[in-house]
Amino acid sequence: MTTPPLTSRADQDLTRLFHSLNNHLGIILANAELLEHRLADEQHRARAGQLVASALDAIQASNQIRQLAATPKDS
Repeated sequence: MTTPPLTSRADQDLTRLFHSLNNHLGIILANAELLEHRLADEQHRARAGQLVASALDAIQASNQIRQLAATPKDS
């Protein structure tokens, strides 16, 4: 008798997708933070700050979705 895999193919795919999404969001966040610190104009710095806040919100939303997706469903 063979043992079932620890995670299903769909679970592995979701894990890979969330990892990829968080990598992309991290790149966006890092670049937004660089802009925020390098820009001289206050208005542009504020706009870059909005990008930073939005990227952080998107990362948090991604983590919440991942947690919901990992929650066992009632049978």
